[in-house]
Amino acid sequence: MFKGTVTSVTVPGTDGEFQMLNNHANIVSILAQGSIKIVVPDFKVNTQFSERFTKSDKDQKFLLPITAGTLELKDNKIIILVD
Repeated sequence: MFKGTVTSVTVPGTDGEFQMLNNHANIVSILAQGSIKIVVPDFKVNTQFSERFTKSDKDQKFLLPITAGTLELKDNKIIILVD
């Protein structure tokens, strides 16, 4: 759905929301229902998925609602699989 360089990513973890920035420690986590928040200066999403994202009015934050998922962050690369 999205591939690119981001400023930060915030996700709904099972124990609450958490944020990942540059050089964050490696992590694997299960995601709960909520929204993934992506802060990115130049947002380019695959056009077939663009209607799934909403943009925050006050900053460069894009939101993607999810029902569940998993996340892996390793070496500054995040892979998120969601429902």
